[in-house]
Amino acid sequence: MVKFSRELEATLVPEWKDAFVDYRQLKKHVKKIKFSFLRSSLRLFSSPSSAADAQNNGGRRSISLFDPIRSLAAFSCRRHDRPPPTDEENPFELALVQSREYEVKEFLKKLEKELEKVNGFYTDKEKEFCELFPVLNKQLQILLDLKQLLHQHYAHRLHRQGSATPRSPGNNSHTFLGRAASLAAESDSLAARREEEEEEEESLTEEVVAAMERNGVRFIGEGAKKVSNKEGRPRVARAALRIDIPATTPTLAISVMWEDLVNGIRRGEGTGRGGEYVNRKKVQRAEKMIRDAFLQLHRGLGFLKTYCSLNMEAFRKILKKFDKVSNNQRQDSTTFSRKVKASHFACSDQVIKVADEVERIFIKHFAGSDRKKGMKLLRPKQPTESHTITFLAGLFTGTFVTLYTAYGILAYLTGIFSSTSSEGSGIYVETVYPIFSMFALLGLHIFLYGCDIYAWRRTRTNHNFIFDFHPSTALKHRDAFLISAVLMTSVAVALLVHLVLRLVGVSQRHVDAIPGGFLLLFAGILICPLNIFYRSTRYCFIRVLRNIIFSPLYKVLMVDFFLADQLTSQIPLLKHMQFITCYFVAARFKSDPYDTCTNSQQYKIILYVVSFLPYFWRALQCVRRYLEEGCDVNQLANAGKYVSAMVAVAARGKYAADPTTMWLVIVLVTSIAATAYQLFWDFVKDWGLFDLRSENLFLRDKLILKSKWIYYFSIILNFVLRLAWIESVMQLGPRMGKVEYKLVQFTLASLEVVRRGHWNFYRVENEHLNNVGKFRAVKTVPLPFSELLCDD
Repeated sequence: MVKFSRELEATLVPEWKDAFVDYRQLKKHVKKIKFSFLRSSLRLFSSPSSAADAQNNGGRRSISLFDPIRSLAAFSCRRHDRPPPTDEENPFELALVQSREYEVKEFLKKLEKELEKVNGFYTDKEKEFCELFPVLNKQLQILLDLKQLLHQHYAHRLHRQGSATPRSPGNNSHTFLGRAASLAAESDSLAARREEEEEEEESLTEEVVAAMERNGVRFIGEGAKKVSNKEGRPRVARAALRIDIPATTPTLAISVMWEDLVNGIRRGEGTGRGGEYVNRKKVQRAEKMIRDAFLQLHRGLGFLKTYCSLNMEAFRKILKKFDKVSNNQRQDSTTFSRKVKASHFACSDQVIKVADEVERIFIKHFAGSDRKKGMKLLRPKQPTESHTITFLAGLFTGTFVTLYTAYGILAYLTGIFSSTSSEGSGIYVETVYPIFSMFALLGLHIFLYGCDIYAWRRTRTNHNFIFDFHPSTALKHRDAFLISAVLMTSVAVALLVHLVLRLVGVSQRHVDAIPGGFLLLFAGILICPLNIFYRSTRYCFIRVLRNIIFSPLYKVLMVDFFLADQLTSQIPLLKHMQFITCYFVAARFKSDPYDTCTNSQQYKIILYVVSFLPYFWRALQCVRRYLEEGCDVNQLANAGKYVSAMVAVAARGKYAADPTTMWLVIVLVTSIAATAYQLFWDFVKDWGLFDLRSENLFLRDKLILKSKWIYYFSIILNFVLRLAWIESVMQLGPRMGKVEYKLVQFTLASLEVVRRGHWNFYRVENEHLNNVGKFRAVKTVPLPFSELLCDD
């Protein structure tokens, strides 16, 4: 049977953990009370009467484990038969009684504080969610009115276009005068049609404004006053009719800019109509925003119901334990139990009513009155973990170890990696190493991500909420291990087949087609539209990668800059991709020597650019966040970190081409400055450590891991692995053979991936603690309709 303390830890809302009953601390208080009662009973057992009984038994008394229990029972039976002891009679026993009473009072005082904390938090959250519901209901009503008006408007336009008949130009169309008359008539017709469309648009705007005003949306400013049009109908002058759709994508940003431009031109023409178009796309986006807001509201209400039930059970359990250790305190326990049941969080049903109403509205308007479909969206089922995935992950891991061992033995026997072997081994290392090391680094990164997911799960770190992943489609740690094992097994198979075909005498051109085919296979799997091989994860990866490449144009989310940080640790992988693109995709291996790409000046320039790209993308994301978050200086400082890294990379690249003393000094200065900058940001900003006011030396007050030495070890490890750039200063390439140098490069690249996987855990942990500190368990969704400003 699972203890309730573990059950509570496993089922509570992680971001609200500090607001729940501190059950473990209350259990410690109960244990203190229990020990105080046992001390009293032991003292009673060693009293003179007990000593006399022992003498009557011959001076011998056997010791039993049940003696404290017998003494406690004897004390309970005799406590009514004798007067209370005075200070002169038994001062030590009086001190024990006072100590026991003090522990009971402290326990009851702690219970009062916990009840007050729970009740206050529940009241605040209930008020927050219940006040949000009528706002969303009003937004939904505006949306329904807009959809109805748009439907009527488009239906009327289609009817008018269908009833219109084209004019027949007659015989005059063959003469100059006839053509002139026809053009004049068409011009008049177009002008009339344009005026009619403007009137229809104006009429639609008026109806939309009226619908919004009916739902409480006010128009502020002198431009909101009513004037009359040509027919004498009242209309709103220069009303800025806006549906606030956040410009999170380039399409939305361009749409907003275009509408602002058109509205500005219209205001400049003095048409009196500054309102923007209300079209179906904007209404659809507004509908999605309101739908997401209802989902988040229902999620928050569900969390609040869980909060109520778990705290009620916690109070019941702890009072039951208190009753077991203090038979004479039942009155206090009963009184407090009644107080808990009469508290607001226990007897209020407002949350249940609002949740039922949210379900009804959502099912009706967003699920087509299909309750099964609506409840599937409102309460998504957590996917059950399959043992098949665990079995396959283990199977492929064992297969990889076996195949890679066989490849290593075969490569050793053939001497393919020997520095004294023929020129063919150099070609093998230069052509095969990039593609297979690229997939090896990728597989290692996925494996470490699986380790991070496992650690986040064990520590109750809500990474799915932080990254805005859907729980039903998000990767589990077993899935990540399976993907990594399959990838590494495929690499081992390709390596072994490639080496065997090379040894049996197959031509170089056909053998080198194996790595190229391997690359095309995985590229095809990545973009495969079929719902296989974790399609939702693959498409999410492609979408986030697109957001990174076009960083200034897309709104930067946590998952975007998190993946961009991963790319800064995979620069060797990007360099390998560049070589593969040149060597395999451009089909260089069929006509030119293997070193044609690496000796090309254009290749070297592009390689230089590739080294900058991850830092450049990340700096652009910081600039975008700086503009979005109200000119937050921290974002500019973060961008400065990546700029310093770019300067250091540029200096090391120049030093590799021109190893002079001057460039060595520049490399040392720029690299040390960039490393110090990065370490400061890692420890202080990303991990939240080195809080000088913290009671934990060089750490922070809140720690998810119980052992502090793990944090200190992580600080040292991150510091050491940040110094991998020293290898570029040592100029190991000319002193070592090709094989040894490639091995050193791969080892350093792998260590950087390990550092990044290690860094990921503490970065997400710090973000989770920020959410815990703000009690942020649901997303805040912006609403499309708000108070609309008008131009004066």
